[in-house]
Amino acid sequence: MRIEVAGTTHVGMKRNHNEDNYLILSDEHLCCVADGMGGHSSGEIASKIAVDELAEFFRMTARDQDVTWPFKMDKARNYDENRLATGIKLANKSIYEKACTDTKYKGMGTTIVSLHFINDTAYVGHVGDSRVYFFRQGVLKQVTEDHSLLNDYLKAKKLTPEEIENFPHKNVIVRALGMKETVQVDVSKVEPQEGDVFLLCSDGLSGMVTDPQMQEILSRTMELDKACSQLIDLANAAGGNDNVTCVLARYHGA
Repeated sequence: MRIEVAGTTHVGMKRNHNEDNYLILSDEHLCCVADGMGGHSSGEIASKIAVDELAEFFRMTARDQDVTWPFKMDKARNYDENRLATGIKLANKSIYEKACTDTKYKGMGTTIVSLHFINDTAYVGHVGDSRVYFFRQGVLKQVTEDHSLLNDYLKAKKLTPEEIENFPHKNVIVRALGMKETVQVDVSKVEPQEGDVFLLCSDGLSGMVTDPQMQEILSRTMELDKACSQLIDLANAAGGNDNVTCVLARYHGA
């Protein structure tokens, strides 16, 4: 198994600082994107804690699989699903504790989407409205489900198409790291095929660029670093209302 990875982040066109962070941990075939919130520097700190804690947990458990985990294993999940979920829960705990002990960080939080390849399986863990997609044979599909107020209304089928377009609280998320002492982590898996490309992004990309537009760029651009740059440029050309971050990972089975 071989994984090609590229990633980039940009402050966007309307913000004066970047609260996004991303991780590429090549030795563990792990990557993630975190979109911080909280204003001033707090969001940036929350997202940085998230990626650092996840990386450190994976490094620690790679060195010693017998290390004591901070949370119990979920019997409904296998080892790799539990490992990813536990790393994210640990990040949540660290952010929450920092926010509780330092008043200037009160209310800070972050989304997170993560992707871990192992034994020819791609595991996806996420909290919030940052997204993971995968691109196969010219078609882009969303893997994650947004933990957002808008998505809750969509699932309940309470909005008309016009109401969806004009929904006033599109940026309200209902689940994030750092908001509570504990957090529910969604974990799913994809059986990748040769050449599949996975896209991880903050809502600075998915909120400004349509899925068909993203699909078009991935269809015509084979080099991952160039595709990342083109996606960022397109988000900024559409207004760049938020920080924008994307990571692309291409799977090779051999």
